[in-house]
Amino acid sequence: MESKFDSKEWSSGVWTHFTDVRRRSPLVQCITNLVSMDLVANTLLSAGASPAMVHSVAEVPDFTPHVHALCVNVGTLTPDWLPSMKAAAELASQLGKPWVLDPAAVSCSGFRLKACLELVELKPSVIKGNGSEIIALSSASQGHTKGADSSHESTEAIEAAKSLALSSGAVVAVSGAVDIVTDGKRVIGVHNGTKMMQKITATGCSLSGLVAAFLAVDPLHPLEATVSAMSIFGIAGELGEEMANGPASLRMHLIDSLYGLDETTVLSRVKITRLG
Repeated sequence: MESKFDSKEWSSGVWTHFTDVRRRSPLVQCITNLVSMDLVANTLLSAGASPAMVHSVAEVPDFTPHVHALCVNVGTLTPDWLPSMKAAAELASQLGKPWVLDPAAVSCSGFRLKACLELVELKPSVIKGNGSEIIALSSASQGHTKGADSSHESTEAIEAAKSLALSSGAVVAVSGAVDIVTDGKRVIGVHNGTKMMQKITATGCSLSGLVAAFLAVDPLHPLEATVSAMSIFGIAGELGEEMANGPASLRMHLIDSLYGLDETTVLSRVKITRLG
């Protein structure tokens, strides 16, 4: 593993991706969980993107062809929502539009695990989860169905993430103290962010939406776009924490910081390493 930060190599690309999101304001369809809709939408708006919380299966054929990216999060999955998720994902894949799968709590039930495996078959551009979710999904994709412990660190999931990336064709992102992003060969570590962000519900869901927005402006480079989104979100969290008194005020300052990010701040704060 490399110990030095490869910040200079990555920082200009991070800023370019972010300015492209602001300039192009990509339309991102979010079929996300009920707990997260507000923060996901506000995260995307503050970053310059255009969120659309369209989840009815009746609207997918008309609406999804017009979006620039799709984010699917199974956090409050029900049998009524799954057909919408699958229809939108299938259409996005057919039309060559990037889409993100967030397999939230994938191992908590057989129904959820089966749904996530079916969604993986629809070729997401990026699969983003925490260490335990990625380990569980990677294991299940290889035919093992044992549930995962809920306490895995992102760095413990590197091999599982690489395996899942190779089997699915997706870039796999693992959130944690160090965010891991891999295409099965390259492994990148994003060292931005703050622990207090874990005390705010839906920050992970919001990051998945932001990844979709960054994919929309650079769909041919999903690993780089994902790394950029994770770094930007982490930097906003760092700045927000400096002004926050706790999780509730961090939520507000996170959104404000994301909205106000400038080039000097981003270039000086990017912390990205090549881990493999």
